[in-house]
Amino acid sequence: MGITSSNKKTVIYTRVSTSNQKDDLKNQVDFLRQYANAKGIIVDTIIEDYGSGLNYNRKQWNKLIDECMTNEIGIIIITHKDRFIRFGFDWFERFLNKFGVKFIIVNNESLSPQEELVQDIISILHAFSCRIYGLRKYKKKIKEDIEVEKSIQNRGKTNTKADREN
Repeated sequence: MGITSSNKKTVIYTRVSTSNQKDDLKNQVDFLRQYANAKGIIVDTIIEDYGSGLNYNRKQWNKLIDECMTNEIGIIIITHKDRFIRFGFDWFERFLNKFGVKFIIVNNESLSPQEELVQDIISILHAFSCRIYGLRKYKKKIKEDIEVEKSIQNRGKTNTKADREN
């Protein structure tokens, strides 16, 4: 007989930052399915989410939080804490526990406080470097758009001058 959480759902939650990481998402799903099967856990729902772990506006994540708060979810299975949320996992875990939600973290490596801090700093640096890269890309696109606009305007002026001479 499989493990169930009374009448509440058991959910596998997976997340990657971008849609370019679909293979990693599939690997997370496969790994967690195998884990659940091996432990006799009956999974009701598999959630595949895209977006930064720093972003609290992920559609699937917010839906999951809402379902937890309406007592629909009993267990959330994840590969790592940072797949659920990049910072503040312990707070969310305590908060959702008030609604009877338990987490199963499959790759729960035990880190010292210093190691956790280093991982947090690396995550922050990565997030900001991605933002800077995105801003550079955005700035370049604006510059290109301005050049195209100027080119179009110059063509219009040239045509008008040529029309006047004819």
